[in-house]
Amino acid sequence: MDVPWPTARTRFAGVIGWPVGHSLSPAMHNAAFRAVGLDWTYLAFPIEEDRVEGAVRGLFHAGCAGLNVTIPHKHAVLSCCDELTPAARAIGAANTLVPLGDGRVRGDNTDAVGFLRALDEAAPLDLAGADVLMIGAGGAARAIAYALTGRGARLLVANRTASRAAALGEPVPFTREAIDDAAAGAAMVVNATSLGMGTDEVPADLPVRALAPGAVAYDIVYRREPTPWLRAAEAQGARTVDGLGMLLHQGAAAFGQWTGVDPPLDAMRVGLLAS
Repeated sequence: MDVPWPTARTRFAGVIGWPVGHSLSPAMHNAAFRAVGLDWTYLAFPIEEDRVEGAVRGLFHAGCAGLNVTIPHKHAVLSCCDELTPAARAIGAANTLVPLGDGRVRGDNTDAVGFLRALDEAAPLDLAGADVLMIGAGGAARAIAYALTGRGARLLVANRTASRAAALGEPVPFTREAIDDAAAGAAMVVNATSLGMGTDEVPADLPVRALAPGAVAYDIVYRREPTPWLRAAEAQGARTVDGLGMLLHQGAAAFGQWTGVDPPLDAMRVGLLAS
């Protein structure tokens, strides 16, 4: 006879955001729990912005084993944390919350390590002293800037609001000519915006012909197939990294902290692609 599931012993983790119904994290983490034989489940919790603190504390009081945090709550959850890792503190946002077993919560940001691990896996690049052009200066860009400067890159940032670009690196005017000039001398170009999501056209603001042969094009937008910009960049001779890799590796880093188990990357990747 089949054993009923979930049971009274099943542990739960999850992701909070608003909205959150589009998240691929449940498919990824539930595949991981099955692969390593953990009686856990992972759920998505849609939490409105004025209810974040109460929801986080309530979930952990109810026995939640760990939370991911997605937009727009990554900054708001800092007030719920008793400890912050150096990454979360420097970035000013947390995407992973870990219960410490004594009613206290640690906030971490695994976006930076996820970004770098995906790069190392798909297109290894020595960043020390290298010029990197990042387009965008929003929440994800802060984590990426932390990751890149931590490896010694010289970061150039193009953003429509120049002051936000200057807060993360050396600002580049948000014009076609200036972006192309910066891209031509860059070892890597990162799209840290939502440009390219839900379209089959290459966004006009992203450089293609200016990319140097062998340069890396990294798009944090995630889709089952490469984005139009990545396909165009590859046709120009660039190496490419897609947003699914970053999503996978930031999730794997969280999984390890919650469970103490090495994350089953292959199973997590299959879960992402099947979702």
